Amino acid sequence: HNLEMKHLPGADPELVLLSLRYEELERIPLSDMTREEINQLVQELGFYRKETPDAPVPEEFQFAPAKPLPTLLPPQAPTADGKTPPKRDKEEHPDL
Repeated sequence: HNLEMKHLPGADPELVLLSLRYEELERIPLSDMTREEINQLVQELGFYRKETPDAPVPEEFQFAPAKPLPTLLPPQAPTADGKTPPKRDKEEHPDL
């Protein structure tokens, strides 16, 4: 669930992780990995594997593998009174 395969002729295979806003988060090269290693990686990243292609996805996995990404938080600009707004909780995902 939430994983899409695109074949690009001539390109080295890589896993591209995107945010809910389709912003690139990370690229992981797959050239030197076996199928089993790739399957394990995807599972470790938190992707949900459906039993069958048309099987329902449990609610808790609908946005999986979305995880908190504090490095993606936009810089906090001072407000009109010159104070910086409170920082977000580290566990809060910027896209949720």
